[in-house]
Amino acid sequence: MCFLICIKNNTHIFVKNNFNKIDMAKTDKILGLGNALVDIMTKLESDNLLKELNLPKGSMQLVDSNTSTDIINKTNKLQKTLTSGGSAANTIHGLAILGVNTGFIGKVGNDKMGDFFMSDMKDSGIKPQLLKSQTPTGKAIALVSPDSERTFATYLGAAVELTADDLNQDMFIGYKYFHIEGYLVQNHKLIEESIKMAKKEGLKVSLDLASYNVVEDNLDFLQRIVSDYVDIVFANEEEAKSFTGKEPDEALDIIGEMCEIAVVKIGKDGSLIKVNNITYKSGVIDANRVDTTGAGDLYAAGFLYGLINNETMTKCGDLGALLAGKVIETMGAKITKDGWDFIKDNI
Repeated sequence: MCFLICIKNNTHIFVKNNFNKIDMAKTDKILGLGNALVDIMTKLESDNLLKELNLPKGSMQLVDSNTSTDIINKTNKLQKTLTSGGSAANTIHGLAILGVNTGFIGKVGNDKMGDFFMSDMKDSGIKPQLLKSQTPTGKAIALVSPDSERTFATYLGAAVELTADDLNQDMFIGYKYFHIEGYLVQNHKLIEESIKMAKKEGLKVSLDLASYNVVEDNLDFLQRIVSDYVDIVFANEEEAKSFTGKEPDEALDIIGEMCEIAVVKIGKDGSLIKVNNITYKSGVIDANRVDTTGAGDLYAAGFLYGLINNETMTKCGDLGALLAGKVIETMGAKITKDGWDFIKDNI
C-alpha cells in the first residue's frame, strides 16, 4: 500500500491508498541505495516562478534549508501533494508492488517526515535499512510546469549525511541486484564503497544517471565508476549527451562499450537498449501526460523487473515504458491503484 499526503488550504491530509502487491511469485531480490526524501509536488500556473527563483527548467538544483523554506512559502497557495520519494526509492517501490523482494538503504531525520518515509517502506513490503539523524528529513520540491516538465529544488537534509561509514557488508547479503541513483554522486566515497560491497557479494550494479547537471559536475568520476564497476546504466537523452557529448545513437554505443547493458531513453520515441553490440528499441504506451516526475524511476523498475524474469531486452524496455506511461498520468512519482490494475492486466 502507499501513503499520500494531500495539502488543501495549507492543511496536511493523510490518505492511505489500499492496494496490494501484484500477485506474482517472488522474484530475485533488489537492493536500492539513495536519498530518502519526501517529495513536495507543486503545480505551477506558469514558468515565471522558475525564472524568479533562478531554477533552470527541467533541472535538479540542490538548495539549503532557507531556500527550501522560501520556495515553500512562495508556492503556499498552489496545489501540492506530498509523497515519499527519492529516485532509487521510487524504483524500489515500483519493484515491490510488482512482487519483487526489495530493500532500501538511506538516512532520514528523527521527525514525522522520517516516520512517514519508514512507514511507506514497510507497508509497501520493502525492507528498510534506514539510519536516523537529528537533521530534518530531506525534501524534494518538484515544481511542475503547465507542459508537465518538472524542476526540482532539493534540500537533502538528513539524506546527505549518509556516508560510507554507515554501511556494512551484511546490508548487501541475499540480494542479486544493487540499484543506485546518480543524485548520490556528490559523495564519491559512498558510491564507490557501496558498489565494492555489492560486488563482493556478487551483485549486479544498476545506475540511473539521474540528471544532466549532476553528470556534468561529476563527469570524470561517473565515467570511471561505470567503466570499472557498473553493469547497467539508465540515461535519458540529456544525461547521455552530458556523459558522452553525443546524440542518443552514438551515446548508446559509447555507454554500451563501458557496461553490460546500456539504456538511453528518448522520450516519446521510446528507448534504445544495447547489449553485446546488439541494439534493441522499445516504444511507449499511449498516456495522458500530467506530470513526468518519476518516469525514469519507474522505467527502471519495469526494466529491472523484466530483466530478473529473463525477458528479452525489447520486452524489458516495453515493461519500462508501461510503468513510465502510467506514472506520468498522475501528480508525483507513485502510480495510482487504477494504474497498477492496468499494469497487472498488461504485464
